[in-house]
Amino acid sequence: MSSVKAVAKEAGVSTATVSRYFNTPEQLKENTRNKVTLAIKKTGYSMNSLARNFRRGKSNVIVVVIPSIGVPHFGDVLKGIETVAGEKGFSIMIIDTQFNTMPFDKMANTFFSNQADGIILLGSVSPFKNALSRSNSSEKHPPIIVSCENATPDISNFPSVRIDNKAASTAATEHLISLGHQQIAFISGALSSGVSGEREAGYRLAMDKHNLETVEELISDGNLTIEDGRRITRRLLNRQQYPTAILCANDEMALGSIYEIKNSGLRVPEDISVIGFDNIRYAEISDPPLTTIDQPGEEIGEKTMYQLCHIIEGLNVDNTPTIVPHQLIIRSSTATPDK
Repeated sequence: MSSVKAVAKEAGVSTATVSRYFNTPEQLKENTRNKVTLAIKKTGYSMNSLARNFRRGKSNVIVVVIPSIGVPHFGDVLKGIETVAGEKGFSIMIIDTQFNTMPFDKMANTFFSNQADGIILLGSVSPFKNALSRSNSSEKHPPIIVSCENATPDISNFPSVRIDNKAASTAATEHLISLGHQQIAFISGALSSGVSGEREAGYRLAMDKHNLETVEELISDGNLTIEDGRRITRRLLNRQQYPTAILCANDEMALGSIYEIKNSGLRVPEDISVIGFDNIRYAEISDPPLTTIDQPGEEIGEKTMYQLCHIIEGLNVDNTPTIVPHQLIIRSSTATPDK
């Protein structure tokens, strides 16, 4: 019987790409869609074969719920998940919520009816409180593991794999303070995210530790996009006294911030230092190269998938978070402020 893996091999693409073909085909290039279509015809694959596996009680499918496939860090984590899934004989089905909970909510009945072998919630899980509440009940459901999100009441009953976001944000802020910055802005992610809360807590901790005033007007929440980085930075620059440094909750917003600073006629880092989070592949080649916190996405993805496999195999996995080390990568976007 044909499988997603067979289709992927025939088309020369990943199993995640085949999943996107069925779920979000608009995200694929036309050439890629054509390859998958041809492979499906050659292999005789049908979504009905997946349904037959579901009825047997084993699908060999892992569902990955991701806020946005367009966020490079999530792509790195997904790559790690796919690597281990392939080793273990699982296919990946991706649900890209595009920061909207509706697709997952609509499909929750399917997944919580044991029609997937496991579920990985990647990134913020707070919007899925209702589904998570159901999974904590006596209702039978596939194993769930959380990746990249901090421990909050919503996910405290599930294993998770992540970095120490509070400590990482503290380190980033203290790097700026060590350079002589006092007016430091913080551009956060979505307020509903446990990660955003921890990173803001780390920023506040560093400011308090060094007896620096935390100016609430310098703290903003964004949506992890370049556009939000530009928009919020533009607002910061319109202040009578703009900050000398900006800490962003991810690299995309940091890149948007750098663009907006330079577009306004100011210099990075001479006038304003910028630091990001994630160490995506574009960080090293930005202008100037971006100082950032490295969190190893592929390693996080691999550890997440290995833990989920252990649960599926019936091994005991406790709910203590698995913490992956982070690292401050110092490049040219941060420097001592000009007097």
